[in-house]
Amino acid sequence: MTNVVCDRARWIFGYRADQLAKDPSAAPWITRAAVSELDGAVVGDAGFHGPPDEAGLVEVGYTVVPGYRRQGYARAMLRALLVRAAAEPGVMTVRARIGSDNTASLATIAGFGFTRVGEHGNERDGLAIVFEVPADAIQAKRRTASADMAGDPVGP
Repeated sequence: MTNVVCDRARWIFGYRADQLAKDPSAAPWITRAAVSELDGAVVGDAGFHGPPDEAGLVEVGYTVVPGYRRQGYARAMLRALLVRAAAEPGVMTVRARIGSDNTASLATIAGFGFTRVGEHGNERDGLAIVFEVPADAIQAKRRTASADMAGDPVGP
């Protein structure tokens, strides 16, 4: 892995470790390493920014290591996160914030039922587009896919 990838991994897992120290109940929700079933390589990370808030909102996050991009890993990570969120009774909405210049991630969420709900920005991270999808829409899409025998539970 490159230094940039290692630096990001150290940062995200350090940040989540601090989050766990403050709130151990967040453990089931935070970022995990994403591992390829084919070769056991770490291909990125995926998870939620924390447990659902009072309104039942969770935010997804995922990153794919550069050498593994454009191979379907981001879609697989997002699909698994949506299935997990939809299975939780306390989750009402799933949010994704994506940098306005991150065309790959913007393409990744297409077809998963997300609606653009706003923008968020700051000087450090730049402009992010905020998307949300209701958990019941994810569940309905899964039921329809199962009934149609489409084989793909929540999206492309």
